[in-house]
Amino acid sequence: MNTATHQTALLQEALSQALGPSALISKANNALYTTDVYSGNEAPGLVVQPTTQAQVADAVRISTRAGWAITQRGGGMSYTGGYLPQRSETVMLDLSALNRIISIDEDDLVITVEAGVTWQQIWEALAPRGLRLPFFGTFSGSRATVGGGLSNGALFMGTARYGSAADIVVGIDVVDAKGRYIRTGQAAFDNGRPGFRQYGPDLTGLFVHDAGALGVKTQASLKMMPMPEAAEYGSLAFASQQEALEALSTIGRSGFCEEVYCFDPATTQRSLDSATLMKDIGRLSNVIRSQSDLLRGLKEGIKMAVAGRRFVEGSVHTLHFVCAGRSASGVHDNFIEATRLATQAGGVVISNTIPKAARANPFEPLNGILGANGERWAALNAKVPHSDAAALIAATEAAIDPYRERMAQHGVTMSFLYIAIAQHIFSYEPVLRWFDEWLPIHKAVPEPAHLATLKEPAANPEARALVDDIRSRVVGVFAQHGAASNQIGKTYPMLSSLNPDTRSVLSALKRELDPEGLMNPGVLGDFDLPGLE
Repeated sequence: MNTATHQTALLQEALSQALGPSALISKANNALYTTDVYSGNEAPGLVVQPTTQAQVADAVRISTRAGWAITQRGGGMSYTGGYLPQRSETVMLDLSALNRIISIDEDDLVITVEAGVTWQQIWEALAPRGLRLPFFGTFSGSRATVGGGLSNGALFMGTARYGSAADIVVGIDVVDAKGRYIRTGQAAFDNGRPGFRQYGPDLTGLFVHDAGALGVKTQASLKMMPMPEAAEYGSLAFASQQEALEALSTIGRSGFCEEVYCFDPATTQRSLDSATLMKDIGRLSNVIRSQSDLLRGLKEGIKMAVAGRRFVEGSVHTLHFVCAGRSASGVHDNFIEATRLATQAGGVVISNTIPKAARANPFEPLNGILGANGERWAALNAKVPHSDAAALIAATEAAIDPYRERMAQHGVTMSFLYIAIAQHIFSYEPVLRWFDEWLPIHKAVPEPAHLATLKEPAANPEARALVDDIRSRVVGVFAQHGAASNQIGKTYPMLSSLNPDTRSVLSALKRELDPEGLMNPGVLGDFDLPGLE
């Protein structure tokens, strides 16, 4: 037995004794841990699935003392390499078994959950109580976890009014590389309970969007709110991208809506394909049940089913929004105003199939991890103030133009999603699609019946390399425009783009929490740590 093998065996034995043999994932079952949705890297030497916060602390302490790195995986839905190891001497923590809801405080409107709890799990626990989170989940919320969302910037459901996961968290429990158990927010104080986030420096914010670089999240407390009692849905078509995006920014800034998003023509048709209600009786029944008046709901459902995919003709951009609140009259007023703003920008009212269907079933099975014909996809994201959006988009499209011929040659396409965030931010999301062999996660996540309808494409290294090149070029454009991004992971040059003094302070914090640079090495960029420059 060579030295490396011997050291691995010793660490495995130590982890087995501390956490129990069942906590270790065998090599035969670790294919899912070698890739994310976009790419693969070095396989972790060991995979551990702790079931308690104490086990997380034990696993981290034992592993880092042995000189092994730590990465953390929740639902596994990222596409920026955030949890993929850089070397084999890595213990990957699968946090999906930390899936308990600790408490639901209906008086103070705070829910406390373990990091492996999914957004769907929270929705299902709160809805019967007439409650929800302000931001209440992502497209991948049936699998994506709270810990992953806080680490990587989860957004969409409720985002136009309430922001992202970062905006609703009031406290986090974190294990650092030394095995210390850190609590943030009001609950960190003697006799304190989760409530107010900032009492002194905002330590909660330190661990948000860190991609796991500063510690392992084990628990979080989140704001709740009463479930809206009324909702109205709007969709409009625009002849030009400029008109559609002007409308999105105007409505987003207004605060009238919980969600405001815009699709390019390709994304519109793709969304309609996934929202074909004639083929989804379950969804239609949910639409009917979601209406307060059964007859009204039946009429709305029939209207949606008849509209189907036929409501959009030609190459148009579409804008969709949701107004919701406790007062039906107030919601209607917001809906009328949002519609007025959109039509003033050049929009034409169309059937509201897409936003209504999305709200009726907010957490669908993740069959969309593959395209309708089995193609793979991967997104990039940039967030800028509304007034900077046009320049960012123009620069990105200019950067993509030299690749158009090769994209057509290799079957690579690009579509776009635009989202308004918390009234003041514009989110721009280019999505690349191409035919290529599937990664393990593509085979594990979709429903088996759906997967059986698709044929896995052959390996396509040329297209894959082209996608890599385009992503790198676009990421560079985002950096040039000072854009923030979701899922920083190992894809975006966050640290290298920072003001030098700011970078120095952040590196000092990293040095205190993770002096050897063993906590998810490579995420956020390269920290200024002794011996690691």
